[in-house]
Amino acid sequence: MAKAKTGQGKMPKASEPKTKKPKEKIPKETLLKIYRDMVRLRFFDDKLNQLVASGIRITQHSTHGQEATQIAATNALEPSDYLMPYHRGWGWAIGKGMQPRHLLAELMGKATGCCKGKGGVHIADWNLRIMGRPGVQAAHIPIAAGIGLSIKFRKAPDVVLCFFGDGASNEGNIHEGMNLASVWKAPVVFVCENNLYALFTPNVETTSVRDIADRAQGYGMAGVIIDGTDAMAAYQAASEAIRRARSGQGPTLIEAKTYRIHGHTAMDGFHLGGYRAKEEVEEWEKKDPILKLRKRLIAMEYSTAARLDQIDQKAKEEIEEAEKFAKESPYPTKEEIFKDVYVEDVQ
Repeated sequence: MAKAKTGQGKMPKASEPKTKKPKEKIPKETLLKIYRDMVRLRFFDDKLNQLVASGIRITQHSTHGQEATQIAATNALEPSDYLMPYHRGWGWAIGKGMQPRHLLAELMGKATGCCKGKGGVHIADWNLRIMGRPGVQAAHIPIAAGIGLSIKFRKAPDVVLCFFGDGASNEGNIHEGMNLASVWKAPVVFVCENNLYALFTPNVETTSVRDIADRAQGYGMAGVIIDGTDAMAAYQAASEAIRRARSGQGPTLIEAKTYRIHGHTAMDGFHLGGYRAKEEVEEWEKKDPILKLRKRLIAMEYSTAARLDQIDQKAKEEIEEAEKFAKESPYPTKEEIFKDVYVEDVQ
């Protein structure tokens, strides 16, 4: 298993001039909602870590440090738009409208969960157009292209937002899915959250390019690089890409330069095996996306510190209530084992 040298996972300086800052003024209500969802996600993430530490078996891929891109991008969608998520975190679910209580209940295998306790970490919700968290890296990329093609066949005004990580960017499914999406001019927005590590391996040892967005040129689609800790930049980039997709201009690849503060899963902690330098993690902790947005909201006079504190407190209370709801919810009964597995009442 490869180990990174000290500082090896830092953001390449060559990429920084390409990063785009927001051009249009983002509505106050939108930014406050993005902030609220980011705080809800942070508390949810912390709660999962507590539950795992207490012995409850939940597969946890922390979003700590990556809240901005997932929350901002999903907030740029319309309710009828589709979401193709990946394994990292739960921001895509909360941002698309899933209630934390139903999300947590599902992760604990309870009947009140969004998949009635049968999905576990493979979260899906047809009503929210969340198409299902995949079990195999990059397996969902061709599915996103297929959903985009179905949208074109139906002449619907919808788009597909598809997330994946830098590790998945080297999988064959990425090439096939992006190539087809571009050929079909499918309304898909691909978002690569480049957090510099695929499990324990730094991407400088596995990826031929420093900027994954450069690969968009090979598919004939737009490629954009953003600061993944900047919620405003993420919302702006996602909104522009969604507009292009909706207007028939085809897919976009957005690369968000970001970082996961915690380990790959709850099992490897912060620095297991020394694969990340302590100084590297501390440097990225200073770029906390929630604190960054909080400061900007106050500076723009969109809110006050007291008002944001109230949002924080309500979010904390919501997650505490979600824990209580999930723990008190029943497990599915054995009579339900085959229910919702096969199609019923086919004419």
